[in-house]
Amino acid sequence: MTIERIIRIMAGFFILLSLALGFDGSPIFVSKWFLAFTAFVGFNLLQSGFTGFCPPEKLLAKLGIKRGNGGSCCS
Repeated sequence: MTIERIIRIMAGFFILLSLALGFDGSPIFVSKWFLAFTAFVGFNLLQSGFTGFCPPEKLLAKLGIKRGNGGSCCS
């Protein structure tokens, strides 16, 4: 698995989990403050699209996970 795929999976998982924990009608609702985490993940996706800077990409590269053919994962 490449860095790009791992980051897409992580972002999708974090968004869905934080929505489930922050949505009042969810059976696993905890607090509406989890919606702030959804916004944080969305903001990071947006800024990485413009800047090419993706913190998880740096971490995964240091862990030795290979990059795909597309270059930077987030841009």
